[in-house]
Amino acid sequence: MTSTASTVARAFRAALYDDTDSGLDTGASLLAADLGTDAELTRRGEEFVATAWQRGWQPADVVRLVRRELDDVHVGLSAVLIRAQAGRDRPRGHRWAAQIEALEEYAAHARVGDRFSYATAVLELYRLLLRLPGLEPLEETRKAPGAGASRMLTRIRALLAKAEATGYPEEAEALTAKAQELMARHSVDEALLAASAPAPDAPGACRIGVEPPYEQAKAVLLDAVARANHCRAVWNEPLAFSTVVGFEADLEAVELLYTSLLVQATHAMTKAEAAQRAGGRKRTKTFRQSFLAAYAHRVGDRLAVAAETQVTQDLLPVLATREIAVTDRLEEMFPQTTTTRLRGVSDAAGWTEGARAADEAQVRARPRLP
Repeated sequence: MTSTASTVARAFRAALYDDTDSGLDTGASLLAADLGTDAELTRRGEEFVATAWQRGWQPADVVRLVRRELDDVHVGLSAVLIRAQAGRDRPRGHRWAAQIEALEEYAAHARVGDRFSYATAVLELYRLLLRLPGLEPLEETRKAPGAGASRMLTRIRALLAKAEATGYPEEAEALTAKAQELMARHSVDEALLAASAPAPDAPGACRIGVEPPYEQAKAVLLDAVARANHCRAVWNEPLAFSTVVGFEADLEAVELLYTSLLVQATHAMTKAEAAQRAGGRKRTKTFRQSFLAAYAHRVGDRLAVAAETQVTQDLLPVLATREIAVTDRLEEMFPQTTTTRLRGVSDAAGWTEGARAADEAQVRARPRLP
């Protein structure tokens, strides 16, 4: 073992397998004093990242956890490390590649002043990576989206972004309705193509962050969006994400619509709270929790109704076959799941305002497809 590798090994023994601050300081001091350790430190970090992939983690999962548990500098360091490892990794699919590309914006946060501070931040990050639990491995759908699908999703994203930004309800209604129409057409087109293909596509899965606060209500909303788009969602509360299982076109629709509805809910909740304060009524966390719970519940009902009117009778066998495939994949990934009840829903005004906001959310039934 070279002297540099020996220094890194001693630093790791002191800092990574000891949760104390003194162990962290000892490890950081060893690394700071040896100017030649940077390359070996990066190499070992890439090994930790590769091990995370073997445990079922993906780049977005790691960055989401680092952002929740540590600071911006650690997020930047993790992004740099993951991007470096990707250059020597095997291809892992288009969703994975998109996650790697999205890390570029975090790289600027990786700068740290002195060597001791840098070594401390790196060791704190490696402590977290070393203790990552195993996750259910995700499989991407076998068929990557073509140019036509990419153009369609770009149009949908643009329409939803305009719907969220406009201050005119009628314009938001028209924009979101058009986006939903495109989602429905895209989903059915993909289903018909897959059914006639020599090697039919199989369901894949993705993870969507369900971040605090009010994460339980957000998970309920995501579940409703998933079911309305022929997918299923399983919430992992400790790690703040839900795994959504479905076919590629539907997974994209779920992620886009959930994000848009969450933005709409946040705007509506802020407006409702301002009205409550203007009326002299002091509201707390229970108001917001009840608001979002009612919003999720009511939007779920509206999406379920909309989902029943999106397709004609002749398409039902194709969609039923895909639903069975999604259910089988879900049970394979999660043989044991539990249900939970919403907590902290006790504010009547919050529930009323949330239900009203859900009724105004842009989720009306899509036009019947030919």
